Amino acid sequence: MSVVIRLLRSDERAAWQPLWKGYQEYYETNLDEVTDSLWERLMSDGPDDPICLVAEEDGKLLGLVQYLYHGTTWSPKQRIYLHDLYTIPEARGKSIGRKLIEAVYDAGKTRDCDQVYWLTQDFNEAGRRLYDKVAIVTPFIKYSKKV
Repeated sequence: MSVVIRLLRSDERAAWQPLWKGYQEYYETNLDEVTDSLWERLMSDGPDDPICLVAEEDGKLLGLVQYLYHGTTWSPKQRIYLHDLYTIPEARGKSIGRKLIEAVYDAGKTRDCDQVYWLTQDFNEAGRRLYDKVAIVTPFIKYSKKV
C-alpha cells in the first residue's frame, strides 16, 4: 500500500500522540502542558487554529505536519507557517517529509496563499538537506522574548 497524506481525524489522538511526543524529543523540549489544548485546536475548525495532516501507510501513522494560515503586512494574501514536521525514525528516507511539505504547498495553492515558510534548528541536518531541495533558505534571524 502507498503512503496517503490526509487530515488528522478526531478518533486518532492515541496514534497522533506518539508523533507529537517524538517531535518534542527530537527538538529536546517538553510541551506536555500545551498538548491537550493543541489537540482541541487541531480538532476545531476556527480560522486561526492549526491544521494537522498525517502520513498513513497500511493503517499506521508515519508522520505529521502542523501548520496555520495567517495574514501579513507584506502581502494582501495569506501565508502558511509550517509549524511542526515529524516522521517516525523507521519511515525516514521514504520521502514522507517531502510529501507532507508538498501537501502544505497544495493547501496554500488551494487558498491562494503567496508563501509557505518555516523555521528549523541549525542541528537539524537531515531536515535541512530536505528543506534545501524543496524551498529556499532565507537570511532572516529569529529573535524571541516571552511575554
